[in-house]
Amino acid sequence: MSDFTALRTMMVDTQVRPSDVTKYTIIEAMLNVPREDFVPDALRAAAYAGAAVPFDDGRTMLEPRTLAKMLDALDIADHELVLDLGCGLGYSSAVIAWMADFVVAREEDEALAADAERRLGAAGIDNVVVIAGPLAAGDAKHGPYDVIVVEGAVDALPKAITAQLKDGGRIAAIFADGSAGAVRIGYRRGDHVDWRLAFDAGAAVLPGFEAETEFAL
Repeated sequence: MSDFTALRTMMVDTQVRPSDVTKYTIIEAMLNVPREDFVPDALRAAAYAGAAVPFDDGRTMLEPRTLAKMLDALDIADHELVLDLGCGLGYSSAVIAWMADFVVAREEDEALAADAERRLGAAGIDNVVVIAGPLAAGDAKHGPYDVIVVEGAVDALPKAITAQLKDGGRIAAIFADGSAGAVRIGYRRGDHVDWRLAFDAGAAVLPGFEAETEFAL
């Protein structure tokens, strides 16, 4: 067993399982996706720490616990199409790819997007496509989506994002509240989205999701 494999197992046993994440596909994905391959190279040793891992542009990668609990609440099925907004270097997309049919990974930073595409390819993950472009615009071209995962906090959620959900689709986002925040799961019902509180979590606010952005809850 390599050191990283041991750390991966420890991450699942000490950060994920104790957070009431029990779905087999999530556990399996997090035990098998090499998180160290999806963080900045200089931070590989910190890949399995409980804290968020920073990117060069000031963005951060969600903590393993937060990502796992979001996916647990979304209950993604193997026939579903997922939009992963703010994929960073591709870790979240790689994990989601274990449980979904296909993942559209959106990343605003073109360098991050190109790096994510390379890393996902190197990992042999072939059911993810990485698209560079503004996160707040989503990716209507490849939608509508069964599930949308927002990989960071929002002060406000653009209408363009929820409009890309299928009727009956789900979306997970961290709504910022000062230095704290809360994950809410939204369920699209016709033209309306019903939001339910899932759990508390914090993250950096994503570009384009600041309070000035037009939004609807």
